Amino acid sequence: MKEFKHFINGKFVGSQSGKKFEDRNPVDGSVIGMVHEGGKPEVDAAVAAARAALHGPWGRMTVPQRVELLYKVADGINARFDEFLAAEVADTGKPVSLASHLDIPRGAANFKIFADVIKNVPTESFEMATPDGGSALNYSVRVPRGVVGVICPWNLPLLLMTWKVGPALACGNTVVVKPSEETPATATLLGEVMNAVGVPPGVYNVVHGFGPDSAGQYLTESPDINAITFTGETRTGQAIMGAAAKGLRPVSMELGGKNPGIVFADADFDAAVEGISKAAFANCGQVCLGTERVYVERPIFDKFVAALKVKAEAMKPGIPSDSHTGIGPLISHEQRDKVLSFYKKAKDEGATVVTGGGVPDMPGNLKNGSWIQPTIWTGLPESSDVIRKEIFGPCCHVAPFDTEDEVVALANDTPYGLCTTLWTKDLGRAHRLSPRIDVGLTWINSWFLRDLRTPFGGSKASGIGREGGVHSLEFYTELRNVCIKYA
Repeated sequence: MKEFKHFINGKFVGSQSGKKFEDRNPVDGSVIGMVHEGGKPEVDAAVAAARAALHGPWGRMTVPQRVELLYKVADGINARFDEFLAAEVADTGKPVSLASHLDIPRGAANFKIFADVIKNVPTESFEMATPDGGSALNYSVRVPRGVVGVICPWNLPLLLMTWKVGPALACGNTVVVKPSEETPATATLLGEVMNAVGVPPGVYNVVHGFGPDSAGQYLTESPDINAITFTGETRTGQAIMGAAAKGLRPVSMELGGKNPGIVFADADFDAAVEGISKAAFANCGQVCLGTERVYVERPIFDKFVAALKVKAEAMKPGIPSDSHTGIGPLISHEQRDKVLSFYKKAKDEGATVVTGGGVPDMPGNLKNGSWIQPTIWTGLPESSDVIRKEIFGPCCHVAPFDTEDEVVALANDTPYGLCTTLWTKDLGRAHRLSPRIDVGLTWINSWFLRDLRTPFGGSKASGIGREGGVHSLEFYTELRNVCIKYA
């Protein structure tokens, strides 16, 4: 039984209130740890520590010195790879084959990636004539925002947390991290790495807890937080924006999605089936970039649905360490109840259930886990909640289309705008349609293929701002101009 304490000013501390909550393994429902719940005292202490570090040794470091430390953090994660892997798998239940190739390597790499970005980012300078006939030089400098509140989701806990912490620290900020209450382990473990490599106390802080009337609310309401970055559900993002409005603090939001997948008849059929199956079912559908709406050109519709069914039914649930495990559980019973409510609604509304629609029969103590079947539907109207609302489970609805204009209209008929994946061999069509789809990211003949230097973020209700490469610096730094009259 592990105990997850807050990490504040370089030390692991318990909550003053004595409140704790359970950390459960979604594979079998067992309690694997107790987590200290933070309140206002813990948030205030973490923010004060971050503020002191900002104006202390961390704030006095040069860019090369920060870069060197961030490289050491990445190396420190990799040196304890197996510990981070075990912690992530225990919290999420995802297959080891997925976490070992994605979550932990990317979680470590984010520190090196943004260390390299800050090393090489250019600024600008301009010479100008002055009214008295002299000259002046204007140049810009990037300065850190200050103390950044980082609120993280549970689907990719380490990866998405370091995706924010990496650039924040590279730019000279300090952070207070509020991990998801479902996945406290790797954010806590990272505190040990920070200490081991010599990151000054207060630069990286972790406060555990929930949202309302807990650590999340007190963090977003703290007047000493200079900026807030959040990945998660859209309604929560709206609440955070309301809190951030006091003090006019900037926010970066990567929110929900109801992403369309589009398959034309000329696509590489096998590649499209494989790509859509990953987009719909990877990580048990708990991916903000996942595809829950699939539109297939009518001549190949029936064949595509049949092939996707085979893919879904081949994904066998099992323990994370089993190399044959194709799909893990949902994060919790609460999340499963939510997803099952959509499964029921689809059936009640007359959907054809191609496959799935329930809970698999698991052996032994796995019966207590948050397991669910990959599910495919057809036959629902576009007005259905199953098609309109984000489910965040391993499911998709597949519908036919006939023309380009029709499928663009279908793809855009949503309040969300995160991403799309489009499958066609017609490069002209790909270039023609991509700008017409209201999303932040379009994949052509691929899915989840990311160059981390490129801008990432959503449109409409899917978010505000862009992350990745130099684009992250727009949020984590402020540009200041210096004007020098020299003649």
